[in-house]
Amino acid sequence: MAGMELLSDQGYRLDGRKATELRKVQARMGVFAQADGSAYLEQGNTKALAVVYGPHEMRGSRSRTLHDQAVINCQYSMATFSTAERKRRPHGDRKSTEMSLHLKQTFEAAVMTQLYPRSQIDIYVKILQSDGGNYSVCVNAATLAVIDAGIPMRDYVCACTVGFVDETPLADLCYAEEGGGVSSLALALLPRGGQIALLQMDARLHQDHLERLIEAAMTACKGVGKVLDEVVRQHLQEVSVLTSD
Repeated sequence: MAGMELLSDQGYRLDGRKATELRKVQARMGVFAQADGSAYLEQGNTKALAVVYGPHEMRGSRSRTLHDQAVINCQYSMATFSTAERKRRPHGDRKSTEMSLHLKQTFEAAVMTQLYPRSQIDIYVKILQSDGGNYSVCVNAATLAVIDAGIPMRDYVCACTVGFVDETPLADLCYAEEGGGVSSLALALLPRGGQIALLQMDARLHQDHLERLIEAAMTACKGVGKVLDEVVRQHLQEVSVLTSD
C-alpha cells in the first residue's frame, strides 16, 4: 500500500478520521469479580482485557524479591481469534515476551512500587481483537485495571501509536496504516508531568521528523488520558450509587 493512499488530498485517512483524530475509546472497569482489578477497553476495533492481582507475597523464586519495592510481573497474550490468521500463539513467543517486557517497563515508571516492599503485582493483558496499536491499547486497559485494584500510581499512564505520512503526523494508527509502510512510534506518557514512560520505534525515521512525531504522540496521549479519567469517574459514580443502596 503506497503512502499516498493513507491520507487523501482533503486530509482524510482510510477510516475517515482527520490526521490528529483518535479512534473511539470505550471502556468498562471491574469486569471480573475474582481479580483484584480488571478492565475491558476498545480503541477503534482493537479490544483488550486487563486483569490485575496483588499486591501479594512473592511467588516462585525468592531471589527476585526486592526489599524496598514491589516486583511488577506483566504477561501479554493474543487470543487465537484476534486476527484474520487463526494461528495458535504459544505463551512465551518472541513477540509476546517483548510486549510483556515493554508493559513491565511502562508500569514500573507509573506504579508507586515503593509502597509495597517484598511484594508482587501481576498484570495480565489479552488482545481479543487486533486492529493496530496493540501495545497502546494494552497500556490503556491495564491502567484502568491497576486503578480498579486500588494500587496507587503517580499518574494515569496513557499510550498512543503515531505515524508519519506525507510530512503529516497521524495519531492512533489502525492496522492498515501500521502495515502501510508508515514510520511509526509508540509512546506511553504520564500526562500531568509530561514524563515519558516508554518510547518504542521499530522503523527508521529522519531525525528532523522525530520531534514533531513525539509532540503529536504526547498530544494524542493527553487526549486518551481525558477519556480514561472520564471512565474512572463514571465507574466511581456507579460504585458509590451501588454501595449507598
